[in-house]
Amino acid sequence: MPVVVVESPAKAKTINKYLGDDYTVLASYGHVRDLPPKDGSVDPDNDFDMTWEVGTDSRKHVKAIADALKDDNELILATDPDREGEAISWHLEEALRNRRAIKKDTEVRRVVFNAITKSAVTEAMQAPRAIDEDLVEAYLARRALDYLVGFNLSPVLWRKLPGAKSAGRVQSVCLRLIVEREMEIEAFDPREYWSVKAQLVTPRGQAFEARLTKLAGRKLEKYDLENATQAELAVQAVASRDLRVASVEAKPTSRNPAAPFMTSTLQQEASRKFGMGARQCMSTAQRLYEAGYITYMRTDGIDMAPEAVHAARDAIRDRYGADYVPKSPRMYKNKAKNAQEAHECIRPTDMTREPAALKGADADQRKLYDLIWKRTLACQMEAARLERTTVEIESADGEVGLRATGQVVLFDGFLRVYEEGRDEPAGDDDDKRLPQIAEGDAAAFAAGSFRDAHAKALDQKAEDTPARKDDRPAILSEDGAVLALRHFTQPPPRYTEATLVKKMEELGIGRPSTYASIVTTIQDREYVRKEKGRLIPEDKGRIVTVFLLNFFRRYVGYEFTAELEDELDRISAGDMDYKEVLRQFWRDFSAAIAETSELRITEVLDVLDDALAPQLYPPREDGSDPRVCPLCGEGNLHLKTSRSGGFVGCSRYPECRYTRPIGGDDGQGDRVLGYDDGDEISLRSGRFGPYVQRGEATEDNKKPPRASLPKGWSPEEMDLEKALKLLSLPREVGPHPDDGEMIEAGIGRYGPYVRHGRLYANLENAEDVFTIGMNHAVEVLAKKAASRGRGRGGAKPLKELGEHPAKGGPVNVMDGRYGPYVKWDKINATIPKDTDPQEVTLATAVDLIDQKAAKKGKGGGRKKTAAQK
Repeated sequence: MPVVVVESPAKAKTINKYLGDDYTVLASYGHVRDLPPKDGSVDPDNDFDMTWEVGTDSRKHVKAIADALKDDNELILATDPDREGEAISWHLEEALRNRRAIKKDTEVRRVVFNAITKSAVTEAMQAPRAIDEDLVEAYLARRALDYLVGFNLSPVLWRKLPGAKSAGRVQSVCLRLIVEREMEIEAFDPREYWSVKAQLVTPRGQAFEARLTKLAGRKLEKYDLENATQAELAVQAVASRDLRVASVEAKPTSRNPAAPFMTSTLQQEASRKFGMGARQCMSTAQRLYEAGYITYMRTDGIDMAPEAVHAARDAIRDRYGADYVPKSPRMYKNKAKNAQEAHECIRPTDMTREPAALKGADADQRKLYDLIWKRTLACQMEAARLERTTVEIESADGEVGLRATGQVVLFDGFLRVYEEGRDEPAGDDDDKRLPQIAEGDAAAFAAGSFRDAHAKALDQKAEDTPARKDDRPAILSEDGAVLALRHFTQPPPRYTEATLVKKMEELGIGRPSTYASIVTTIQDREYVRKEKGRLIPEDKGRIVTVFLLNFFRRYVGYEFTAELEDELDRISAGDMDYKEVLRQFWRDFSAAIAETSELRITEVLDVLDDALAPQLYPPREDGSDPRVCPLCGEGNLHLKTSRSGGFVGCSRYPECRYTRPIGGDDGQGDRVLGYDDGDEISLRSGRFGPYVQRGEATEDNKKPPRASLPKGWSPEEMDLEKALKLLSLPREVGPHPDDGEMIEAGIGRYGPYVRHGRLYANLENAEDVFTIGMNHAVEVLAKKAASRGRGRGGAKPLKELGEHPAKGGPVNVMDGRYGPYVKWDKINATIPKDTDPQEVTLATAVDLIDQKAAKKGKGGGRKKTAAQK
C-alpha cells in the first residue's frame, strides 16, 4: 500500500476516509527539520550552506513513516499546496533518504489539493508531480534570511539595549509601523471646528434634519467655523431666516459585493466582527480546512473555480430566488502587490452546507464558517440597488443654505446575506430615510427638538480637549431647533490586528502564511500590548525601533522589505538564483553589523536620546528647559535603559531618583500632595506607571515607602488623604475567628486582595481593601478555600471544553493562583490576559496546549495504552 504523508492527524483522518484501506495515511506533525538555534547553522563563508536537524519531537514521526516504508515501496507527499507545504515535503524526503528509508526503487510522488474533498483528493492522486525545486529554494532563501537577521542582529540588541529580546526581518518592520503610528498620535495637534444643523418640518408635519452648507452666500467648508463665536453667529443667521426647499434630487445608485476571502481579508473581517486575533482566526480556519469544510486558508488569490461559481449561483437561486442571481457570473482578479501564494479564494467546499450542519465543530469554527459561507454566496449575488436623495434648502436672500441627505434600499441584493464590516465607525447621515419633500415647500423649524441633544453634549464635554477661553461644547438657538456642535480633528487611530495586516498587505510585507505569526511575535516579545483590540507599543518596542531606524535603517525600510519579498517571489517562479539574493543581502548587512558592534552603550543612548527628543522633552508651558529635572531642578534628563525597557531619568542619580516612562507622564507631572509626620508625600511617574512616595531616598533609606496607584485611580484625582491610605497598606482587618491569625487586606501585583496565612483571595475593586469587614473577609476567604479543593487535582473546572480532538482526554479551563489556565493531561497553559476564560474554545485551548508542549520539549501527547497501540 502506498504511504501518504500529510501535516496533521486531523487532515490524515479526513483523507483516509476518502482513500480507504488501499493507502496508509500518516502525519508528519508539521515541519520535521529546522535550523538548530545556534551560531553557524547558515554559513555565509561556505556558500550559505545550511545545517538541518530533525526535531526531538519529530524523530518518532519520521521513524513511523520510515517503518511504514519497509513494507510499502511508494511514498506520496500530500502536504499543503503552498511554499511551506512544499518545504515540509522536501524536508521529509531528505530526512527519509538520510535514514535510508527511501531505496533506489522507491517511487516518491508529490500531490497537491486545494480542498480536502473526495473529488479533490481523488483528482490529485491522478496527477502526481515531483517536488517543486523553485518553491523549495524560495523557502530556503526566506529561512536563511530570517536566520541571518535574527542570529546577527539580536545579539547586537542584547549588548546595546538591555531588555531587548530579538529583532526579525519582518517583525521589526511591523513593529516600526505601530511605533510610528503612536508617534503620529502623540505629535498630533487637534484642530477645533464647528458644525451647525437644524431640525426642520415639512408642510405635512414630518421632521427631518439638515446641516448648514452655505453661510453669507458662500459655500461653508469643514473648518470655516473655527470657534464658538463664529458658530454662535451662524446659529443666529439660520434661526433668524425663513427657509424653503430649493431642490430635490433623487439619484439611483448601486453597491456591489466584496470579493471572496483571501487570508488577509479573512483575518481582517474576523477581527472586526468577532474580535478574533490573527492567530486564533488561522487556527480555526485550519481546523475547518482539515475537516474538509473549506478550501486552503493561506492564499493571496480571490479567484474562484468555475464549478464553485456555478454551485454558488445554484445555491443562491434555490435559497433566495432567481432575482438574486446576476445574469453572468462575477469574476474577481487578484489585486495584491505580490501573489506568490495565489491559490483559489477561501470558500466552502459545499455551497449548500449551512453552519448548523458542521459535525464536531466548536463555536469559533461555526462562526468563522458562517462568515466564509455568507461572504462566498454574497460575492456571486446581484448588486444592491439604492436611491440617494439630496434636498437643498435656502433662505429667500440666498445667504443661508442647508442640505439634507438620505437613501433608501430599493432592492437588497447581496445585502440580504452579508455586509462587510468597517475598521472605523462611519457616519450614518446618508442611511437616514427622508420624508416626502417637494421643491418649493416651506421648511419650518421644529421648536425644542434639539434641547435634549444640547444637554447631552454639555454632559459629555470632552475631558481630553485643550483648555480654551470659551469652552462651550454646543450652542443652541432660542427656539431649540438649531444646534452647533464643537468638534476636534482626531489623530490617526491605533492599529488593530486587522488594520495592521491590511497595511502590511498594502506595503507588500509578509505573506499569508506569516501574517499571524508576525503579529503574535511582537506581542509575545512584549514590544507591543493589546488594549481593547488596539496595538500599543511598549517602551522597549519604541527603543528597539528607534535603534534600528538609526543604525539599520535600510533593513527596517518598507520598500526594502517589500523588494526582498518580490525577489523571493521571483525565486519561486524560477527567475532568480536564491544564492545570489543571499550574497547581495549579506554583503551590506554584515558590514552594518560590524560597524555597530564597535559602538559603546553610552554612544547608542546619546543617538537615541537625540532621535527621541521631540517625544521625550516637549516644550513646557512656562517656557523652562524641558531637559531640566522637574524634581531636583539641578540635574538634566536623559534616556536610560533597563531590563524592563527604556525610561527617562535624572543625571544626578542616585541623589535624585526621578524617573518617568518614555511615553510621558500623561501631563500630570510629579507634584507634592502634602506632608505627614514631617515627611513629604508626593505623586510621581515611574517606569511602571504613577505611584505615591513618602519622603526622599537617602543613603540611610534608599527605598522610601512607595505604593502604585491601583487600577481605576487616576493621577489627577490623587490627594493627600488617598495617598496616605495607599501608603498605610496592608491593612489589618482583624484576627480570624478560627485560629486567631491576623487577616490582612492589601493591593498586590494581581490587584486588591485579602490574606489569611498563605491563602489569598481577590477583591472586586481597590476601594474594598479599605472598607471590607471581618464577616465579608471570612466569607471571601472561605469561598476561595472551597474553590481550590484539596490540592490542584480537586479543583473544579471553570469550564469543561470536551475531549482533546487528536489525543483524547478532557480539556478544561481552570482557575489558578496566577490566573486562569487550560489543562490537559499534565500540561497547564496560561490563558492570555486579554482573553476572557469563558470565551475560550476547544480549538483555542488545543493551540495553547500545543504551544506550551513545544516550549517544554514534550511531544504534547499522553502515553498510549496498549489497547490504543
